[in-house]
Amino acid sequence: MSTPATRVLFVCTGNTCRSPLAAAIARAAATERAGTIAVSSAGTTAWDDAPASDGALLVGMERGLELESHRARLLTPAIVQEADVILVMGPHHLERVEAMGGHGRAYLLTEFASRGASHRAISDPFGGDLTVYRATADELTAEISLVLDRLAATDPPVSS
Repeated sequence: MSTPATRVLFVCTGNTCRSPLAAAIARAAATERAGTIAVSSAGTTAWDDAPASDGALLVGMERGLELESHRARLLTPAIVQEADVILVMGPHHLERVEAMGGHGRAYLLTEFASRGASHRAISDPFGGDLTVYRATADELTAEISLVLDRLAATDPPVSS
């Protein structure tokens, strides 16, 4: 019998830059590691069905990440309920997720990745040039590598 995939949800504001990039990076990295995670994303103020931002799409193409089919979705209590681990980009996202019932499963991405040693937000590239998007993608790649290490070492999913 196979172990069910850990359901990881990435949350940012509009679900067009950071969280779709994070989800695409996590999917690619988990595939390389033969990991069992199911990845999704949402935004606290997303416009449903909006595509990934041009900067996210271009950086994704540069890195072989699939973002063309991404469509933004507004975070809801039902989406929060479906996730085992919720990784957010900033403190205000954490407050919103916890208000929707995610307490005990929601973490600042950097906090979860560093096992509590870091509490910084992931910078928002929205409106920036490709250099800014590349820097955010680099930051996400490094943090997600640590996240996958932590998830691989934890069975069942982490509770703090």
